[in-house]
Parts: sequence; C-alpha cells; structure tokens
Amino acid sequence: MSKQMDLAAIAAKAEVSPSTVSKVIHGRPGVSDATRERVRRLLAETGYVSPTQRRARGSGPTMVDLVIGGVSAGYTMEVLQGILELAQTIDVDVVVSSATAHGLHRIDADAWAVRMQDSGRRGLILVTSQLTTSQRAAFRDRGLPIVVIDPLGPSTSDFASVGSTNWAGGKEAAEHLLALGHTRIAFVGGRDDAECNTARLHGYLAALRSHGVDARPDYVIDGGRFDRSSGVAGATALLDLPEPPTAIFAASDSIALGVLEVAHARGIDVPRRLSVVGFDSLPLAEQTLPPLTSVAQPLRDLGRVALRSVLRLAAGEQLDSMRTELATELIVRGSTAPPAA
Repeated sequence: MSKQMDLAAIAAKAEVSPSTVSKVIHGRPGVSDATRERVRRLLAETGYVSPTQRRARGSGPTMVDLVIGGVSAGYTMEVLQGILELAQTIDVDVVVSSATAHGLHRIDADAWAVRMQDSGRRGLILVTSQLTTSQRAAFRDRGLPIVVIDPLGPSTSDFASVGSTNWAGGKEAAEHLLALGHTRIAFVGGRDDAECNTARLHGYLAALRSHGVDARPDYVIDGGRFDRSSGVAGATALLDLPEPPTAIFAASDSIALGVLEVAHARGIDVPRRLSVVGFDSLPLAEQTLPPLTSVAQPLRDLGRVALRSVLRLAAGEQLDSMRTELATELIVRGSTAPPAA
C-alpha cells in the first residue's frame, strides 16, 4: 500500500479522520487524551513510520510541491527547468501540479497541508498564483513554508516571493522606444491582477512622464492574459484607432506574438511602420520574423532562487528578505527601429 493508504487505514481503524492521525504523529494539539492514546497504540501495532521519521533516519530525498498557474508554456518551461536542474544536484524531489487561480482558491488548504506533511513534503512553490489568507495560515500552522514566483496581488510578509525587476524592465523598454524617436507608444498588458504586469505598466508610464510624453488612455490595453490572443485583440484595437501607435510594448513575449500576427496580416512592416517590444526574452523571441526585441528576465534563476528559499525556510533559516528581485536586461533585436518619417 502507499504511505497515504497506510495512514488512511489507521484512521479508519481508530474511527478518526486522517488529519487527527497526523496531529498525533506530529504532536499537535486538538486531540483528546483518549483518542491520542488509541491512535498511538495503533501506530505502534502497525509499525507505521512517517516520512518525517524516515528523513530523520537519513533515508529518502527531500520533497517539495510545485504548483504552476495559468502562464505561457515557454515561461513555465524555463522556470521549471531552473528548479529541476538545481533539484537534481541537491537530491530534492519536486512534485509538480497545475491549477488555475480560481481552482486553487477552492482547494481545502487544511487537508492539502496535512497531505503534504504526511507524505514528507517540506514546502510549497507557487508560480504566478496566490493563496488566500486562510490558506496561507493552514500551511504556516504546520510549518510548511510558501515561496511564490511572480505572485498575483501584492507580496506580504507571511510568504516569500521571487520576481524580476519588472518596473525597471518596463521603463527600459519604453525608454528604448523613446530613444528611437517614438512618441506614440502603446502598452498591451496581461493579467491586471498580476503584480509583475502592474509593475511593467508603471515602468512604461514613468518613462513617458520623464520624457514629457503624455500617456494616452486609448494606448493602454488590458489584455487579460499573458497569451497570443491578448496580443491579437490588443493590436487590433490599437491599429484601428484614427491615430494608431508607431510602437507597442507588450507585457510578455506571448502577447507580442499576437501583435506581430496582426501586423503581418495587415501588411504593416515591422519595424519600419511599427516597432514591437516584448517581455521575457524566451527562446521563441529569436525565432519570430523579425526577431523580437524583448526585456529578458532570468527565468531559470527565478526557479533556482525559489527552490533554495523554500528549502532554507523549511530548515528553519531566515531569509535576508522575503522579497527577492533579479535584474532584467533589454535585448535589442530586429523588431524595433526609428518611426517612419
């Protein structure tokens, strides 16, 4: 039988829930003396050894959970590759699953945390997701640390987060276009509840202000998602304006792909009639026609830092900062040029 089935069988025999058995194993309160004694007796009779006890005896790798939210495959693969590369070198097993933000919020975090603890997992890494306050409390109460990569919503002190210098990256993208001579610069965003999206938008706006260029409301498009369809919808709306932009800053490479698609379909030459900048600098940015100018963020390093952070927290260490930001860098390719006369 699996470890979970062993625990479930003990719970059934003791006529209690698996979470009650877990409380007894880990010495947590909330169990009557009689029930605690009955469960302990059954544990001794069955010879059950918890994953925590097995690790203490030096057997088996450390395990962590990784939950990936609704982001592009290219972004996900780069982050995942960084996590797995490091995990392989330090004998860590990563249990990967996916969940939308809406689906994640419906999960019973108390039961989830119990399952993690009873299966020997030491912590949780979330990618572009966010737990509710009560869900975070369920993990905190069981000593299971959480690290979020590119969180949805603002970062708080009760979980660690890892991201890029998104504001600086957005500002650098807009300043590149301004330096080329563009003043009609539009922004097509992704999820408006994503902290990284908001930071990129604010960086773009700061660059315009610093150069005395008014930010036009009709040039700021809420795409809703970091995907190609958001780029298609955003570019269509922008290029249908009486005075369309001469440059578009897309909040991700996937969005930029949609912008390029619309431009090509309309016969708009990129970059002579329309400059396009993306964000992420995924491998696909070098394969577009023309190759995409993009703000590179160190996605594999984000994964590595997140894994190191959750392991340090699980070991009882304190991080220097609960928020870590890694530097971005603008990579200029063929999709940007001075505006046509």
